[in-house]
Amino acid sequence: MGKRLEGLQRMLVILNKLEGKRRYVPVEELKHYVADAMALRGYSGVTQRTLQRDFKEIESLFGISIGFNEKAHGYYIKEEDKNAPERYGQLLQNFDLLNALEGDTNLRTYVLAEHHRPLPSECLPMLISAIKHTHPVVFRYTLVRQGDKVEEKKVLPHYLKESNRRWYLLAYEGDVLKTFGVDRICDLRVCESETFKRNMDIDAGELFRDCFGIWNQPDIPVEDVELKYDALDGKFLKSVPLHHSQQVLTDNADEFRIKVHLRITNDFVMELLSRSRSLEVISPPHLRERVRKVYEEALKRNE
Repeated sequence: MGKRLEGLQRMLVILNKLEGKRRYVPVEELKHYVADAMALRGYSGVTQRTLQRDFKEIESLFGISIGFNEKAHGYYIKEEDKNAPERYGQLLQNFDLLNALEGDTNLRTYVLAEHHRPLPSECLPMLISAIKHTHPVVFRYTLVRQGDKVEEKKVLPHYLKESNRRWYLLAYEGDVLKTFGVDRICDLRVCESETFKRNMDIDAGELFRDCFGIWNQPDIPVEDVELKYDALDGKFLKSVPLHHSQQVLTDNADEFRIKVHLRITNDFVMELLSRSRSLEVISPPHLRERVRKVYEEALKRNE
C-alpha cells in the first residue's frame, strides 16, 4: 500500500504542476517541483526514470497523455480534461491527508473533518507535517475584515479544522488559541529547527460545541434561540440541521419550529439570512431586532 500510495501522490503532483499551464514546464523545473513536493510528504528519490514511468501510469490511469516539446525542452498535457484542476486538487488533498495520517489511529489528533469535500489547499501537507512534528510555522496572513491588510504571523499549529468546505488552522499566537483561514495563508514556512510542546489538553469537540462553524468567541454568551419556518423550509432543516443542538418543537403543515443552543456570532446570523424566505426569529429579542435591521437596510438599498 505504501509504494502504491507514494506513486499515486507523485502522479497527482505532476498533474497539479502541468494542468492549466500555458507554457511548457522545463524538465529540471518539473523534477525539482516533484522532488520538493514529495519531500514534504516524507518521500525522496525522484529521478528522470521515475517521472517517465509515472507519465505512462498517468496515461493508463487517467487517460491523459503528457508530451515533450524538444524546442522548449519542457513537458505539457496534450489533452486536458476541462474538470481536471478541481478533480486533481481534491484527489491530491485526499492523498495528502491519508499519507500524513498513515499509521495514526486517531484522525482527530490532527484533523477535525466534516467530510464536506473542502476546497484543496497547497498548504495542507506542510501544516499537517508541522502539527505532527510540533514545529512552529511562519506565514503572511490576509485580514479580510481589515481591508485585506496583510500581517506576518508566527504561530504554534495544533489542529486543522474543516468548516463549510474550507480549511482552518487552529494555532497559538502567543498565549491565545486563534483560528486562521488556510485560504488566506501565503508564503508558509515551517521552522524545522524549532519545536514546541503541544497542548494535548485541548478538547477540540468541546471548543466548538457552542459555536456555529469555526468562530469560537467566548466573549459572546451561549443562548437559546427559537426559530420558526414554514413546512417547506422545515424539510430542508430536518435533513440538514442548523446546528448539532437543534431540537424540533413543532412540525406540522403550518409551521416548523426549532430551538438551538449556541453563541450568536456573525456567521450564525449570515446563515439565518441564507434561508430567510420563511424565517421568523421568535427569541431572543435582540436577535429578532438584529435580523429586522438587516432586512430594513436591504429594503432601502433595493428600493
